[in-house]
Amino acid sequence: MLSLLAQRPAAFCTGSRSVLSVTARSRNNYTTDSLQQVSTFANQNKLPRLPIPTLKATATRYLKTLRPLLDNSEYARAERAVSSFISISGLGPVLQRRLQEVDRQAPASWLENIWVQKAYLEWREPNYINANWAALLADNPNFPAVGDAPPGQPTGPQLARAARLIVHLLEANDAINQGTLTADSQRGTPMCMNQFKWQFGTSRIARPGCDGLVNQYPSTATHILVMYRDQTIEVPVYNNAGQRASLVQITSQLLQATRRVDDLLARQAQPQPSVANLTAGNRDNWANARQILEKDTANVESLAKVDSALFGVCLDVNVDAKDIYDPERSVALFTRSNSGCNRWFDKAIQLIVLGNGRVGVNCEHTPADALTTGSLLMEAMEKETGIYKDTASCAELAEPMPIQWNVTPEVVKLIDNAQKEAGALAGNLRMLLGNMTQYGAQWIKTLGVSPDAYFQVALQAAYFRHHGKPAPTYETSSLRRFLHGRTETIRSCSEESLAFSKVFDDKDVSLKKKLQFFQQAIAAHLEYSKAASLGQGVDRHLLGLRAQIQSPEEAEKALLFQDPSYIQSMSFAMSTSNVTPGEKFRGAFAPVIPDGYGINYAMDKSDLKFSISEWLSSPVTDATAFRETIYKTLSDLYDAGEYAKRQ
Repeated sequence: MLSLLAQRPAAFCTGSRSVLSVTARSRNNYTTDSLQQVSTFANQNKLPRLPIPTLKATATRYLKTLRPLLDNSEYARAERAVSSFISISGLGPVLQRRLQEVDRQAPASWLENIWVQKAYLEWREPNYINANWAALLADNPNFPAVGDAPPGQPTGPQLARAARLIVHLLEANDAINQGTLTADSQRGTPMCMNQFKWQFGTSRIARPGCDGLVNQYPSTATHILVMYRDQTIEVPVYNNAGQRASLVQITSQLLQATRRVDDLLARQAQPQPSVANLTAGNRDNWANARQILEKDTANVESLAKVDSALFGVCLDVNVDAKDIYDPERSVALFTRSNSGCNRWFDKAIQLIVLGNGRVGVNCEHTPADALTTGSLLMEAMEKETGIYKDTASCAELAEPMPIQWNVTPEVVKLIDNAQKEAGALAGNLRMLLGNMTQYGAQWIKTLGVSPDAYFQVALQAAYFRHHGKPAPTYETSSLRRFLHGRTETIRSCSEESLAFSKVFDDKDVSLKKKLQFFQQAIAAHLEYSKAASLGQGVDRHLLGLRAQIQSPEEAEKALLFQDPSYIQSMSFAMSTSNVTPGEKFRGAFAPVIPDGYGINYAMDKSDLKFSISEWLSSPVTDATAFRETIYKTLSDLYDAGEYAKRQ
């Protein structure tokens, strides 16, 4: 049977701005002593279940998404395959009935387990770079960058900002545990809050063939995981009575942690290979190593400390100065680190703090989507900008302790394998930033169009200009209006966007006519976006149907999935996501196919920000040149819009 996913899972499962965006609720909105309008999980029993679309509806929408990608003969072949699949005698109705039975048996959603298993846990390639997402967080003026961040040792601004953000994330964890984090809603529609139960104390567990997840809710672990000089450290942030440490104490804990590692390494003739490096490699390689480690009782205890930690904090000290001060290089560092070093990539949240106080994150994607994690990070940044009234110190706070490992020669070899694989991945990734300062969302709205739809249509035109063909494109819509909802795909490449792309540079077509094509492309994107947000997209339904195939013989009969256009339409040349606002949060992720781009963007009031990634091994892509084409396309659209407004 063909793999259930044609390529690796899209790394940034985020919703479009028209559906949901990363926003901080309001300052102090997750402090446990504030009056909350709606408790965190009060709306859960009011949420509808995710519907299963009809076969006919999915088939019709699916075929429409194929039209801009196929020639007439290819489309006719796909049409026959789809028609056979959904016919009374086809396999489609059988799979649909099985999926409906899954829905009846599922406590919350037919998609929930299928998505987690097929999109993430069964994936055997490294989730490092391939699936984990990263972001550059805004610099904080309260922690001015130092003039010099000497390599090899922590700095005051580094520890101070790390401690401040730790405090605010711990406040968020307390609020989620106590149900006092305000429930999300959009335009009066309540959003599912289940993902917030998976933010803290959550880790992916490497297992042969299919990974697992470990999570505890309420998340009552008393420690965080600190990574420093590639060493793992258990750092208590609560005492045994559950009292949270003060800001002063947490700052002291971080300093003690670094000193203990420094002392430990100074006593070693040669540093022990880092077990953490295994998390950057192939999942089966890591699973094999973990099974060997688990034969030792001390290692079992060490793994439990890492897995149960509330979240990770990576204090990077051995970093090239250019990576510290150049935002573009900082984003790349947060995405790939130093070839996978000084990270535990299986943690749901990892803060990364550089010597000048610059902060990023690297997050394991399985348990939650970037928008939910991003909202917590946004709130933490909102709170760190003001003067903090510290809490009282807690009594009998345990000291930080480096986590010890007993490593066999076989595990050392597996660590070496992971390091080589991570180095190859890191060396193959190019990550660039783009800043369009000519205009932003405010100007786009004067045209009467959605900023997100505008940018998506612009990307289609830019890709066509640069590559001379349409691009299968992934944009993710949030399904959080449904119980335990995750995401659905918006297939942004449409007949209408292709038609606009073709006429945009045609000198024989009037500007008035071009703008008509543009409006039609915008309308098509908005229609698909709305359908996707209501659970009427095609990709999750088709995934659910494929997951019901029970034998190779059935797979052969599932003609829709055997048709080449199915894989072709899922080979997303552009994997995109909108994480607005960009002034606080600049996301980044790798392409999902060898010859593709990964594009994260944000629609701020007066400018447009984006990141763009590519694999250097690709003979097709050129992120540097494509960035310039995006700039030119956005500028040309501005000129066209201004001209139209004058008419």
